[in-house]
Amino acid sequence: MAKIGKRLAASRAAVEGKANLPVAEAVALVKANATAKFDETLEVAMNLGVDPRHADQMVRGVVSLPNGTGKTVRVAVFARGAKAEEAQAAGADIVGAEDLMAEIQGGKIDFDRCIATPDMMPIVGRLGKILGPRNLMPNPKVGTVTMDVAQAVKNAKGGEVQFKVEKAGIIHGGVGKASFDEAALVQNVKAFVSAVNRARPAGAKGTYVKKISLSSTMGPGVSVDVSSAVAE
Repeated sequence: MAKIGKRLAASRAAVEGKANLPVAEAVALVKANATAKFDETLEVAMNLGVDPRHADQMVRGVVSLPNGTGKTVRVAVFARGAKAEEAQAAGADIVGAEDLMAEIQGGKIDFDRCIATPDMMPIVGRLGKILGPRNLMPNPKVGTVTMDVAQAVKNAKGGEVQFKVEKAGIIHGGVGKASFDEAALVQNVKAFVSAVNRARPAGAKGTYVKKISLSSTMGPGVSVDVSSAVAE
């Protein structure tokens, strides 16, 4: 059995017996226990009452966190001509067409978000088996297939977070860094939860948001009072 270090043991002791906390208290507790030697990410996990195997119960979307994520996002854009120039001017890290496709097919995926103009989708479509499993496939539903590539690049770099429900009905996402102040983290958590709540699919029956937990990269999870998190 692996030995539990002093730092983790102390973190677990700090949250023991504490459950269903209001968002602000949960954020304060998780932030206080994010004591790793790097700036940990605060992550929200939501257990939803949906079965994503059914098309009418799929949950996906995008949210712009009011205080950003604190993460540097590398953006790749499939575009040509003027749109390629727009993407570069907006701060895209990689811009290309067939050349970018060849790089990805060769195993080089040096980006966190992929954006494409609609005319590039026949090329991007060939990369579905590579980008799809990595959740990098451009999709018009989350604004990554668009003619306004400049705005899409700015959104991606400015704190936009995509979310998609997994097979077990779980959605998770990073909502900021432990170095953020508590008020900023609370705002980000509520913005993320509200976006998922608004994305409730037509096929969802009964309780939609079952559980919410908050944790840091290296810390234990803390359960959050659902009503305090989904309140608009």
